[in-house]
Amino acid sequence: MDMPLPRIPLGGAIESILDFLTDNFAFITKAFSGFVKAGLELLDGVMLFLPPWLMILILAGIAWRLSSRRIAIFTLFGFLLIWNLGLWEATVSTIALVLIATLIAVTIGIPVGILAALFHGIHRVVMPILDFMQTMPAFVYLIPAIPFFGLGKVSAIFSTVIFAMPPAIRLTCLGIQQVPGELIEAADAFGSNRWQKLTKLQIPLASPTIMAGINQTIMLSLSMVVIAAMIGAKGLGGEVWKAIQRFQPGAGFEAGIGVVIVAIVLDRITQKIGTSRKLH
Repeated sequence: MDMPLPRIPLGGAIESILDFLTDNFAFITKAFSGFVKAGLELLDGVMLFLPPWLMILILAGIAWRLSSRRIAIFTLFGFLLIWNLGLWEATVSTIALVLIATLIAVTIGIPVGILAALFHGIHRVVMPILDFMQTMPAFVYLIPAIPFFGLGKVSAIFSTVIFAMPPAIRLTCLGIQQVPGELIEAADAFGSNRWQKLTKLQIPLASPTIMAGINQTIMLSLSMVVIAAMIGAKGLGGEVWKAIQRFQPGAGFEAGIGVVIVAIVLDRITQKIGTSRKLH
């Protein structure tokens, strides 16, 4: 009889690493948790302080300013429908979660993408990590968030940031690498240093691609926030999860429509910003 091969204790090793991190670096998670909670409470408070109809008009005006009249009209009637369905507070919570998660992901992702574009060694290390992150199932990111932050919105933000960050890094790196070499040589000929080339040539020319990365980060954040309702994120995802548990297909469909409206508004606005930068 063949002897079975010994099993590699991969799962146990991962659990040991998580235990070590939670035991020895709790001060970092507490600082992150406090920062995220403050941001969410501030954003939620501002958006819920105003009457829904006024906030909807403001959002439509922002859409008109940043995008187009057609998107502004869609924003107006889309959010009025959400309000009418009784999902306004859940939608505000979802928007706040997406904006905070996107802000953190972009703040980390764009500098890492710039470093990966400028330094070959960093590029060789970062790209396989991104491949791993983008092929990992989204639900897996919920698991390490719980021991660090427990159930709730902070865990949802943490898992969302990890899940949504790769496009910001990858497209930032790609945009800077696609700057024509002739322009780099011209900048060198005029005596530009590395910082001047980066801030005055490479980043401006790469900004449409960087905006595409931000757009993808927002869309992934929204999808992950819905999934993160399983660990207490609430919002529209929480309404969908509640409808699944109670088998209320109508309520689930209404919450799903709310997610679609938010996704379309955020997607069209960021696409328009990227297009206008490219034309400029």
